[in-house]
Amino acid sequence: MDFLHDLQTYAFLQKALVTSIMVGIICGVIGSFIILRGMALMGDAIAHAVLPGVAISYMIGINYFYGAVFTGILTSFGIGAITQNSRIKSDSSIGIVFSAFFALGIILITQAKSATDLTQILFGNVLAVRTSDMWLTLGIGSLVILVVIIFYKELLVSSFDETMAAAYGLNVRFIHYAIMFLLTLVTVASLQTVGVILVVSMLITPASTAYLLTNRLSIMVLLAAIFGALSAVIGLYFSFEYNMPSGPVIALVTTAFFVLAFLFSPKQGIVFRKVQSFNRKKLA
Repeated sequence: MDFLHDLQTYAFLQKALVTSIMVGIICGVIGSFIILRGMALMGDAIAHAVLPGVAISYMIGINYFYGAVFTGILTSFGIGAITQNSRIKSDSSIGIVFSAFFALGIILITQAKSATDLTQILFGNVLAVRTSDMWLTLGIGSLVILVVIIFYKELLVSSFDETMAAAYGLNVRFIHYAIMFLLTLVTVASLQTVGVILVVSMLITPASTAYLLTNRLSIMVLLAAIFGALSAVIGLYFSFEYNMPSGPVIALVTTAFFVLAFLFSPKQGIVFRKVQSFNRKKLA
């Protein structure tokens, strides 16, 4: 009840709630396609690689959005260039590029003459969300959801079978880089909420939880968005009530949902399978 009262009283808490919900939704939506395409490491890479863009933006006095998007896109093209033009495999190229960008970002931030708190950038602070951050997140969220709705069939086919998608005449490479662009936007939108290090938890864990509960992509996307939003709201509550950093709390909530699905989901849950096995042995 105290949290609800504070929510009605404080504008900063209202902005934090709206931003958290939208971040949870868009991370769940785009995360569903990321894990189906086996690109979880790419999500991790872009999440870390936007850090130097954030640092440069602060140093030259512009909105961090522009620098973060630029370095995120640069990362995805860099990884693709290494993979396509050398013997290095994609997982190795991801590690090379994102570790270099992340290290550069830390150096730039520590050297920057600003009031920017490195801990806040790395781990997030949803309670410090500004009005501009909220509107930016809402704009990015609307764009991501609109693109997914309009091009759902293309995303569906290319996510499950790129060869079939190419046979249908779809530009598979363009779709890949379009998803990378959306992933970069979602990552940037999530920085204030969960930070650079923990944004991958919002991208991967809610979608993985949903993946354990259904075999239909449309239901998976919906469930992932719900789990993401719930995790963000619950994490915001505990973060506010107990004065804890928002990013780690939200990440732990997403993990708690995953553990419950991992143990108790129908057909996929360990407990469910153990019960089924016990009943079969009992009947035999």
